[in-house]
Amino acid sequence: MSKKTLFVIVGPTAIGKTATAIRLAQQHGTEILSCDSRQFYKELNIGVARPSDEELAAVKHHFIANLSIHDSYNVSMYEHDALALLDDLFATHDSAVAVGGSGLYVDALCQGITEMPDPDPEIRAELKKRLQDEGIESLRSQLRLLDPEYYEQTDIANPLRIIRGLEMYLTTGRPFSQIRKSEIKERPFEIVKIGLTCPREELYNRINLRVDEMVRNGLEDEARGLLPYRHLNALNTVGYKEFFDYFDGKITLEQAIADIKTHTRRYAKRQITWLQRYSDIQWVDRKIFL
Repeated sequence: MSKKTLFVIVGPTAIGKTATAIRLAQQHGTEILSCDSRQFYKELNIGVARPSDEELAAVKHHFIANLSIHDSYNVSMYEHDALALLDDLFATHDSAVAVGGSGLYVDALCQGITEMPDPDPEIRAELKKRLQDEGIESLRSQLRLLDPEYYEQTDIANPLRIIRGLEMYLTTGRPFSQIRKSEIKERPFEIVKIGLTCPREELYNRINLRVDEMVRNGLEDEARGLLPYRHLNALNTVGYKEFFDYFDGKITLEQAIADIKTHTRRYAKRQITWLQRYSDIQWVDRKIFL
């Protein structure tokens, strides 16, 4: 019996991964698994560019709006759940399509996540104290020296990610980036990774237009409804953080929208950097499937 095939659609935000995945799934008569860690949450819709009702109706999707922002969930749990779903799906289908911009979740699905050692609680407490006393830039500078690969791949605006990288190095003496990829697990299916590309100017224009569309569709009201939960990690997300600053009176509405565009472009650049490490991605023009 030939192996089943998992098609994995990757690329920076706003490049058209959802439309591509739907077209590919329709061609193969199969279903889609989301690898986007923010689209898991049912409370997040406009700000995470969740597929529209029409798109969700066109092809069956999994791991979309299946959790609450109050649920405890992590990448190891996703690996377990996604593999169990694929096992069921491959019983009746020859292929499946995975899509998403969360590189760590794509890695978990394709090659597994190494079990991480528990960080030293004293080290974590010290790093949190430094964050409070010295600010995030001090921690960023240390992370850049100790683990430049992780620094280039992670969201350096997220203090939790910065602390995570530092505490793993200080606990184990090894860079977090090396620990995460030290053990690649074999999968019982073929993996075909397809990366979408387009000129940088076109990508940035698509990002700007999508943010404008999000604002027209009610992103401000969505963010205002989530304001009481801003302390949750799920809300430490571009598109919401900037509106929280606006609600706090720190910036104007116009600045919040401009910041979302800027931060999204930076996020797209980090996604491209992350993906460039892989030699197994087949890069194609974004329009090839459309």
